[in-house]
Amino acid sequence: MTEKQVAKNTIEKLAIVVVTYKRQQLLATLFESIEKLTVAPWRIVVVDNEHSDATQGMVDDFREAVTAQWGNTIADQSGNESRVVYAPQSDNLGGAGGFSAGVKKAYELGSEWFWVMDDDVAVMPEAIERLAKWTGSHDVIQGSRYDYDGGPFYWQYDFIISLGIPNPIAPAAFGRPGYRVMDTLCFEGGLFRRNIVEQIGLPDPRFFIYWDDTMYGYRASKVTNPIVVPDVILRRTREIGNWDIAGVRQLNSTSDMNRYHIMRNRGYMARYFMAFGDYRPLMFGLGTLLTAAKEVIRLVMVDREHVKTGLVQIAKGWWDSRKLLHDPDWKPMPPLK
Repeated sequence: MTEKQVAKNTIEKLAIVVVTYKRQQLLATLFESIEKLTVAPWRIVVVDNEHSDATQGMVDDFREAVTAQWGNTIADQSGNESRVVYAPQSDNLGGAGGFSAGVKKAYELGSEWFWVMDDDVAVMPEAIERLAKWTGSHDVIQGSRYDYDGGPFYWQYDFIISLGIPNPIAPAAFGRPGYRVMDTLCFEGGLFRRNIVEQIGLPDPRFFIYWDDTMYGYRASKVTNPIVVPDVILRRTREIGNWDIAGVRQLNSTSDMNRYHIMRNRGYMARYFMAFGDYRPLMFGLGTLLTAAKEVIRLVMVDREHVKTGLVQIAKGWWDSRKLLHDPDWKPMPPLK
């Protein structure tokens, strides 16, 4: 049996969920790469947080190209047979809200697998085959990536739960099994099965941006063993300024909006840890200090032109995280079973 046949047999009803916002040029590159896939996905759900006429026009053209290449497929729960589904949102929901809406849409259509990504990546032509060989025995799979320059991209797959931070020195080698078990996830190419969504619910849209995928992987690790594999499935297409640390790690540039949510969303993170009995106040407080220190270093080393406003957003996010920590009405996302 060829790899292509394996993919067709094991990635049943695969939905690619793409979230985009005001980046039509990057989205065009992603669409071009999807058209080069050697195995056709069942659905491609495009979540447009801008609700843009330009993006809708691109999706319509993309649908025509995909239909000409692969034809229609088996009908979904709505009766639609087209592989491409456009899902515009009335407001900008952020990455977190976009992925929540996209996974929900694909779930309602009847998808069995969800392959999620932003608009600033391009998929490898053989990506589905490469992922397929892991789907027979694993329910959550994170493939590897190339960076913008074509070099390897190191992703921090090991999340230190007590501190609430990624482990920056986790071994990069995959070991004898050919994969590593992880307790996190990245919505830049993460793949998960329908039964995971049924058990843990949708991605939490309240994060808006940042930590939403980390917490989804953490929640998934409570019901299965997510894995990260060496197979390269996509590459980044957006160049980001960074500080190269000894040629091994990078500290990327970010925005003040990100800085705020990096700190604020630790409140949501703590609530999830509380819900699963993993919250250790002193250790988590130390992790918050380390996170704030990392953001200050990022400001000084990479984003020094935003030092003044960045420090304000770090402090504001930290303050607001305390409010979330004590919100009496907060509840985790419910399962969908």
